[in-house]
Amino acid sequence: MAQINPSILSADFARLAEEARAVDGADWLHVDVMDNHFVPNLTLGVPVVEALSKATGTPLDCHLMIEAPDRWAPQYVEAGAGSVTFHAEAAAAPVRLAREIRAKGARASMALKPATPIEPWEDLLPELDMLLVMTVEPGFGGQAFLDIMLPKIRRTRQLIDKHGLQMWLQVDGGVSADTIERCAEAGADVFVAGSAVYGADDPAAAVRALRTQAGEAAARGAHAH
Repeated sequence: MAQINPSILSADFARLAEEARAVDGADWLHVDVMDNHFVPNLTLGVPVVEALSKATGTPLDCHLMIEAPDRWAPQYVEAGAGSVTFHAEAAAAPVRLAREIRAKGARASMALKPATPIEPWEDLLPELDMLLVMTVEPGFGGQAFLDIMLPKIRRTRQLIDKHGLQMWLQVDGGVSADTIERCAEAGADVFVAGSAVYGADDPAAAVRALRTQAGEAAARGAHAH
């Protein structure tokens, strides 16, 4: 089942509670945490996540683009995140961290930057509930989708299937009506969309349209295999 996670990176930061309500019906709300070290941008942190979790019934999907996630990630579960994603490139002890996130009651997820291959992480996949393949360089919203990431999405889906895992495969970066079908056909099932949702006149309708589009493309992709 295709899931759409609108990214509040593209929302109006001065009206976050209203912007969260504007996408009622979304599967998750994607919250980009950036620390100005791991990526060249600074967004928001624990207090805002805590406030958001009280302001919306939509579960929060926190993507930590930060250094030292081993130290900080558990605080995001305590702040109310239902899913916490750390970066493979930043985590010192990814297995321990994934287990800690799960033990605290959230879904554990790991993200890969565009240049990071999936293959070295194959044995770690059972420790995760989701894997995020970045389809742009993390740091800023509104970037163009990198088509060169499609083979990596396909290889990741093959590894998940090979091990018979129930984990989700998320894509983030430049996901829109123009690119979501390619991602779904390649095997992604959770889609982060920023400007494609918040740039629309009716964000909730944009979420529904993207979900339908992804679902139909996934069915075509499965049929093709």
